[in-house]
Amino acid sequence: QVQLVESGGGLVQAGGSLRLSCAASGRTFSTYTMGWFRQAPGKEREFVASISWNGVNTYYADALKGRFTISRDNAKNTVYLQMNSLKPEDTAVYYCACKKGGYSPNISGANYWGKGILVTVSS
Repeated sequence: QVQLVESGGGLVQAGGSLRLSCAASGRTFSTYTMGWFRQAPGKEREFVASISWNGVNTYYADALKGRFTISRDNAKNTVYLQMNSLKPEDTAVYYCACKKGGYSPNISGANYWGKGILVTVSS
């Protein structure tokens, strides 16, 4: 069993930055694909970004490339999402997810999910 706990969310003005963190329990964190999803009010959950177990491979939703950066520190069992040039439409609950096995760019069929953290971008 893996527990994922997100942190770093909150309220930020448009154009600002936030860094989300996701701390994972369990000894096998370093073998998992990790990633982020988000769900805006009234919308379906959507994929944001993913990173392979060793950090070599990353994959982003097309609309977010260049503004969001995913990274991980396996020594700390933590994955990060650096979000820059934030826009009001980035307002959403952000979820951390992980998947066992080989690298899965879109983390289809994620094995574990965090409870989510709210990011609000004001105009």
